[in-house]
Amino acid sequence: MATTGNTGARPGMTWPQMLALAFGVVYLLVGIVGFFITGFDGFVSNRTADGNDDMLLFFMINPLHNIVHIVIGLAGIVLSRTLAGARTYGWLLAVGYGAAFVYGLIAAGQDWDFLNINAADNVLHIATAVIGLVIALGPVNNTVARPTRA
Repeated sequence: MATTGNTGARPGMTWPQMLALAFGVVYLLVGIVGFFITGFDGFVSNRTADGNDDMLLFFMINPLHNIVHIVIGLAGIVLSRTLAGARTYGWLLAVGYGAAFVYGLIAAGQDWDFLNINAADNVLHIATAVIGLVIALGPVNNTVARPTRA
């Protein structure tokens, strides 16, 4: 039985599942690549406090930040297996990254900022929170289209 919203990524996979999987893979890769930049030294270091210049593109990172990305990525990959799981992942992104955005507004540039967040991170965090809401609340039509007879 075919469902609308399935683009063939996996049989029966809905667009929220595909989006959760895509975000999961991206965040997992970002976390892994981050360790090539930061290594494991200065686990909670931040640029303001210790002159740490570890950046991935425009985003400041540290090993703790990398681990957070890896956990978020793995969660997206695992939870994308079902629509309910993808919706849960969407809520986790919305709430978690919404909180990270608020934390970043307060912590960016402070000596105690243990996640090493900057303005670019804040933009990414609020965008990810919005995407989380889209995954959590976006409509999915699971009905099969049938031709009507005249």
